[in-house]
Amino acid sequence: MNDSIKLPRTKKTEFLDRTKQSLPDGGNLSLCLTCGACSSGCPATGLENMDPRKFLRMVALGLDEEISKHPWVWMCTMCERCTHVCPMAINIPGLVFEARKLWPREERPKGILGSCDMAIKNESCSAMGTPPDDFKFVVEDVVEEVRETQPGWEDLQAPMDKQGAYFFVSQNSREPVTEPDEMVPLWKILHIVGADWTYSCEGWGGENYCMFLADDENWKKIAEKTIRTAESLGCKVYLNTECGHSTYSVWKGQQRYGIKTDLKIEPMVKYYALWLREGKLNVSSDWNRDLKIKFTVQDPCQQVRKSFGDPLAEDLRFVVKACVGEENFMEIYPNRSNNYCCGGGGGNLQSGYKEERLQYGWLKDQQIKATGAPYVITPCHNCHAQIHELGEHYGGYRSIHLWTLIALSLGVLGENEREYLGDDLKEINLPE
Repeated sequence: MNDSIKLPRTKKTEFLDRTKQSLPDGGNLSLCLTCGACSSGCPATGLENMDPRKFLRMVALGLDEEISKHPWVWMCTMCERCTHVCPMAINIPGLVFEARKLWPREERPKGILGSCDMAIKNESCSAMGTPPDDFKFVVEDVVEEVRETQPGWEDLQAPMDKQGAYFFVSQNSREPVTEPDEMVPLWKILHIVGADWTYSCEGWGGENYCMFLADDENWKKIAEKTIRTAESLGCKVYLNTECGHSTYSVWKGQQRYGIKTDLKIEPMVKYYALWLREGKLNVSSDWNRDLKIKFTVQDPCQQVRKSFGDPLAEDLRFVVKACVGEENFMEIYPNRSNNYCCGGGGGNLQSGYKEERLQYGWLKDQQIKATGAPYVITPCHNCHAQIHELGEHYGGYRSIHLWTLIALSLGVLGENEREYLGDDLKEINLPE
């Protein structure tokens, strides 16, 4: 006679009880078929002797004590590829988010915690703590320098707190704080298409590390602050910079916390593609006709699989092919919503687990190298930083923003706006 094993129902099952209230369909973990599809396609599999299937079984068995201090929850990027391939659509990343809450707030990774706390302490919502006046000064200083030193751009604008502008544009703090020239290509693109847009001195920070910290109260606070700022200026569209988690944190935060707004929350890539189709961005791949330099793209998990889906991935490819020539575009496999996370999301860049993060990125490294492309287009700040570091660590490729490629193909990319280009492109298509 075979007797089934009976696990005592004790306080150890409190985590499972709580997740049933927070996950779709009551978080029914009994639906798991233990097929392993989640683990087989997860770049975090094996880190700290953990994988998605093992984590799920530990939750289902009520092993709260074992998971409550397991560092793997800070190595998983919550990219949702496991859910994408799961035949039962079990939300493992949702469990990871809840598991992060089991850590006392002060014991969560210092980098993520510090960025969250910095953002909620200043009116800019900047994770780097940039005050409103400093942001305004940097923007005005850079735009004035462009007007004075780059012929043809005497009328370039970077509006600040412009009432009635159609687009409210967010800005990741990395550019104004550490590489201000990287803001210029986007301004030029917006100028060329005649976009009616504005920044704001307040609520402009295009990052939200409170989301990665699993701090619901402050995720909501930052999302609502930036949305209300855009509303106060009378804007119609909240246009996120090329940043996956910035886009997702506002888009998902608005839904998750029921923040009422008439704003359309949109990704930048969608508008690049729209402006190309409307003939407002007359990009050309002629510069690459003889060079035949190859490019590939990283589909940001936060903007594709987790939010706007494959239509955005198609827009991304449409723009890149128009800029470099279809024959010079090399596809990554798998791709689009099925793409592997690069390892830069989930707060990983500031979690303190660098060795594990680089190991996580090995699968992405192999994907990129299989294309043979020396350039990876990364319309996401975390993807950009992670793939830049992977390229340096494993060798063989560079990471560049999409705005850089667009401006290059338009022939408007300034000499000091080519930080991430290699020697093969440093002098190509320079403005006269």
